[in-house]
Amino acid sequence: MEDQRSSPELFLFLASTVHDMKNSISVVSGTLESLLAAEQAKASPQADPAYLQMAQMLYQTKRLNDNLIQLLALYKEVGKPGYPFDVQPQLVSQVIGQVVDQEKILLASKGIALETACPPELIWTLDEDLVIGVLAHAINNAIRYTRDTIRLSARQVGEVLELRVEDNGEGYTQALLDAGSAAMDGMAAGVNFSTNSTGLGLYFSSEVAKMHKHRGQGGSIALENGGALGGGCFILRLP
Repeated sequence: MEDQRSSPELFLFLASTVHDMKNSISVVSGTLESLLAAEQAKASPQADPAYLQMAQMLYQTKRLNDNLIQLLALYKEVGKPGYPFDVQPQLVSQVIGQVVDQEKILLASKGIALETACPPELIWTLDEDLVIGVLAHAINNAIRYTRDTIRLSARQVGEVLELRVEDNGEGYTQALLDAGSAAMDGMAAGVNFSTNSTGLGLYFSSEVAKMHKHRGQGGSIALENGGALGGGCFILRLP
């Protein structure tokens, strides 16, 4: 008898449900961004409790949207092995610019500065949508840890593109550092109820990194402490 748990129909049903949820969350996020952008034009919007509540709502909807996007991407990898992996030469500064555009309203509503650094001429072959998803998730995660500044940077190190999301918080705990290592070993960290973390983001990021290959070398992710701002550092390396 066919195992119903792994049937194509079940995969399709779950993917369709996740897609509908993502679309609904995107509408909510877009509405909140419009409201916050209008409020940011006023004097001292952060003195308004309603503004702060909307900012928190936007942060949570972006976290949920991140998770749904990651689930869809992993479904396409597992449920549909033939799903195209679209790598194209990209101007890295433009990729970073798209991430900034996605995150600027949320960061402004939280009073967090976003610094960027990238050589203007740097071009790399990568899947634009997946990499933007990884970096946006890393920024949304850094919001939880930073004091008031996040730095998004890109540089070429040897034959590898290194993309970094850094904050000026107190740094990652040892448990999170271990979770980053586990993700690269192909293991999701599992649910951590004390931090409301499923480990999905790190697992997704590591899978995206590994999908990028050049001359037999795959990409990788890493978590560490220190960096340019002295806090937590998320690093995505692509060959």
